[in-house]
Amino acid sequence: MNDQIQDFIHYLLVERGLSKNTLVSYERDLKGYAFYLKEHASIQNVHEIGRVHIIQFLKHLKESGKSSKTIARHIASIRSFHQFLLRERVVNEDPSVHIETPQVERKLPQVLSLSEVEKLIETPKLTSPMGYRDKAMLELLYATGIRVSEMIDLNLSDVHLMMGFIRCFGKGRKERIVPIGDQATKAIEEYIQKGRSKLAKSKYETEALFLNHHGKRLSRQGFWKNLKKIAKEAGIQKELTPHTLRHSFATHLLENGADLRAVQEMLGHADISTTQIYTHVSKKRLKDVYKQYHPRA
Repeated sequence: MNDQIQDFIHYLLVERGLSKNTLVSYERDLKGYAFYLKEHASIQNVHEIGRVHIIQFLKHLKESGKSSKTIARHIASIRSFHQFLLRERVVNEDPSVHIETPQVERKLPQVLSLSEVEKLIETPKLTSPMGYRDKAMLELLYATGIRVSEMIDLNLSDVHLMMGFIRCFGKGRKERIVPIGDQATKAIEEYIQKGRSKLAKSKYETEALFLNHHGKRLSRQGFWKNLKKIAKEAGIQKELTPHTLRHSFATHLLENGADLRAVQEMLGHADISTTQIYTHVSKKRLKDVYKQYHPRA
């Protein structure tokens, strides 16, 4: 079955152009699925898989304490895999048909207040190349709302400071142009002049905008490690994720009257329903303000 899984992953890469993170997620889900079928149902051939086996696997995930969101993702992976096998005529029927996806509870994203964002951005000390880099990254994430994966993929040629925009590639390598403000522009200019020029090593020819201390492209893990350290130094108690500044960007725009479609475009969401969760965040915060300050609330 592993051969068919690899064929499917190759199809997603070449035909669908999905991101590396998405491919890793699909492969992890399907390998877990294949392992379960082999260990618990002695199935190693895709022709032997029936609807009952898929239901048993999903029951196993639920009993293992997996969230409805994780189970829904597994169902999507399994369904896409079996549809691929049917389309390629490897099998004659799709056992995943009519498998119900559990209702996913949408958690409101954690967002920072404006003062918390400012505190976070002002924390990196401009006394080292890494300090200039970290400040530039935080300014850029909050100014644009781009994903961390999109940020670390940026090359020098993607940044147009004179024109005031960056070019990034989102899910499915879909290109979009996102405006950046004066503060982010200034921070990136300073980083390129006083930070990147010192981090860049001649033995590594790289066009990457953000570099690590070895002179190579900064990794997602490297950024995440830095963010946790900076948040701790800033005294921020809220639980942060790599998407926290993205969530804060969208929420603050909508709270200040931005058009939902414009925010959708800047975030790179294919479906506006994904963007609408931020309107719920805004309403929740309005209620909190009302309860806190209205004398008869």
